[in-house]
Amino acid sequence: MNKLVFDIETAGEKFEDLDETSKELLDQRFKKRAQTEEELELFRTQLSFYPETSKIVAIGMLNPDTEKGTALYLAEKAGEAIQEKGIEYQPITSEKELLEKFWQIALSYEEFITFNGRGFDLPVLMVRSAVNGIRPAKNLMHNRYLSYQPTSVVHIDLFDQLSFYGARYNALGLHFWARAFGINSPKEELSGEKVTEYFYRGKRLEIAKYCMNDVFATAELYKKWDKYLRF
Repeated sequence: MNKLVFDIETAGEKFEDLDETSKELLDQRFKKRAQTEEELELFRTQLSFYPETSKIVAIGMLNPDTEKGTALYLAEKAGEAIQEKGIEYQPITSEKELLEKFWQIALSYEEFITFNGRGFDLPVLMVRSAVNGIRPAKNLMHNRYLSYQPTSVVHIDLFDQLSFYGARYNALGLHFWARAFGINSPKEELSGEKVTEYFYRGKRLEIAKYCMNDVFATAELYKKWDKYLRF
């Protein structure tokens, strides 16, 4: 199968820019969890985790067999693509164009590999595509279980596989799986919580490179799973 490992990064809206009703509704949710004003402020900066209050600012993709890939990222202005270690970093000036390019690329692949894609990346991709008036080219949320997925569209969520479809309810994140298998962890350089800050500071290419580091780690983890745990 033609394989594609991918990951997305999102940046949230600024809480202070929301309408008053949205602020009030979000605060009702956050105050149920926040025990201090500091925690409440922290929740207000984490709007990147909701597709309703965020946008996709980078999508990293890699073919694990050829080790060639593309990173699409939301740039402040149009520019030339940058080639670096087999990866083409393409600046895109709108989320809609970024998503259109992703789905166009996705048409050439049958097997898609993510880490926690079912829990985050895919729902966000599908919803943000709809928000931008785009119909996803493939249904990557077809079925959770590999044996029930169509051979033409297979989505392997490594978090789901390594937690054995939730049997290990306390399974940890990508950093710990990378550490366990001796893979370089991208989380030592940046984390998803800081992407919004980087985005508004104009550090867009840095976000794309961080996204690709997540993809590289996921690709290496996939190879371990495919060799030792795939049945």
